[in-house]
Amino acid sequence: MQVTRGAAPLAHPVALTIGNFDGVHLGHQAMLARVLKVAQERDLDSCVLTFEPHPQEFFAPESAPTRLTSLREKLELLADWGVGRVHVQRFSRQFAAIAPRTFIEGMLAGNLRARWVLVGEDFRFGARRAGDLALLKTLGPASGLEVEAMQTVAESGARVSSSAVRAALAAGDLARARVLLGRFYSISGRVVHGDKLGRTLGFATANVQVKHNRAPLAGIFAVRMFGATARGATPAVALPGVASLGVRPTVTDSGRSVLEVHLFDFSGELYGRHVRVEFLHKIRDEEKYSSLDLLKAQIARDCDKARALLLEPHHA
Repeated sequence: MQVTRGAAPLAHPVALTIGNFDGVHLGHQAMLARVLKVAQERDLDSCVLTFEPHPQEFFAPESAPTRLTSLREKLELLADWGVGRVHVQRFSRQFAAIAPRTFIEGMLAGNLRARWVLVGEDFRFGARRAGDLALLKTLGPASGLEVEAMQTVAESGARVSSSAVRAALAAGDLARARVLLGRFYSISGRVVHGDKLGRTLGFATANVQVKHNRAPLAGIFAVRMFGATARGATPAVALPGVASLGVRPTVTDSGRSVLEVHLFDFSGELYGRHVRVEFLHKIRDEEKYSSLDLLKAQIARDCDKARALLLEPHHA
């Protein structure tokens, strides 16, 4: 998959879809499947236009929703789907001020060389969000754009959306999140040095770097980790463990989300590895303990619970 940035025009015309694609859930996947099909039928490259940062993060960072995926995670998921190109547009005040006509003629038809465009029914674009699906369909043909709208994808009568995934994760409903995503929710990151507290307590942990201060879920979880096996081994090998994701109230008041994973029956150095942690089952919420001894005893109980949960066949 080719990732592009900036204003240089692409080399080959594309079938394009546009959006933030946070989480790459079932609704996004339906759009990707349609784009890939049209691209193949019309001998076009498949292309996704996405934005960094998320527009809501740019305009209102304090109230913006938590991210389901970092940019790297999103790109990895899009690559897994077989997307040919992703154009990452830096969202800035200058970009936000572009007139709708300029966005269509200059960016979509010009820089991206789009010939077919798929957007959601509620798509808005341009300065003050003045552009909508109707305007895109009106102005697009003059620039050689054929425009198609993607109908809402529903699951059990409810609209599939990034907001719905966030709500399920925040409630600890990992089963519902899995349905909406079509996979287990996961966080990827590099293993970095921590304060070594877990090792002191007898439960060595991998400290996985979380790209954003807030994660969409928190608590203690039964997990499995990919990428922890020996270099050169099959990437799909998963190791079971228990994870703590949260602000660690017993040992710090920093308020920053930390992901720590204790792998069962594992020994070795993971520093510098890029790993992916899948969240299979929530065990409990975070708690603050009055002593490290109490914390250690609870970790042991969490490990026992996680081992039992990971033996259940529906987590395969």
